[in-house]
Amino acid sequence: MVYIKEAHPEDGWQVPQNQRDGVVFNDPKTADERGEVAKTCALKLSLKMPFVVDEMDNPVEAAYAAWPDRLYIVDKEGKIAYKGGPGPRGFNAQAMAEKLADLLKSQSPGQK
Repeated sequence: MVYIKEAHPEDGWQVPQNQRDGVVFNDPKTADERGEVAKTCALKLSLKMPFVVDEMDNPVEAAYAAWPDRLYIVDKEGKIAYKGGPGPRGFNAQAMAEKLADLLKSQSPGQK
């Protein structure tokens, strides 16, 4: 997971659902602030996967058209194996799960 710029900061375009859920952060101004918001996100969502934080000039977000969120699978060779639509409306969890299962099956010992 790559944590990118905050989609709905309190000092920007806030949405009522975030206020109801207590997900209220100002737009981080430094890498340290962005890192702290990312850590809070991982804790609140009980994320078990590793994650990194995009730099303040957002090169990962720009390269992957990731704002506000997007789902990708990158294979072991570093190639994009799955690219979802812009989230959350463009998410297709079934198609992503099927692609991931296919990749894992093809990488299992004894399989070509």
